[in-house]
Amino acid sequence: MSLIDNINKAFDHRIRLGIMSILMVNDYADFNMLKELLGATDGNLASHTKALEKVEYIVVEKQFIGRKPNTRYSASKLGKMEFKKHINALEKLIGK
Repeated sequence: MSLIDNINKAFDHRIRLGIMSILMVNDYADFNMLKELLGATDGNLASHTKALEKVEYIVVEKQFIGRKPNTRYSASKLGKMEFKKHINALEKLIGK
């Protein structure tokens, strides 16, 4: 097994890495919070959250707050496990 086997392609973009990092330390984050923290555009953030949702690393909840739609995200159990593996692989790579 090589050092890069656990480096996950799903996290190879800085926006996705940022989304997962935020969701690892927060129970959830809504679209606007992620957008603000990551400095991403609506379209860019939407495509990256969709990609993470597709591989089931994040859970998406849509709700209304008053009359405004609100989308919030949380890391799934699988997402947390895969992200930890990814970070550990990076740490090993840097440590060598």
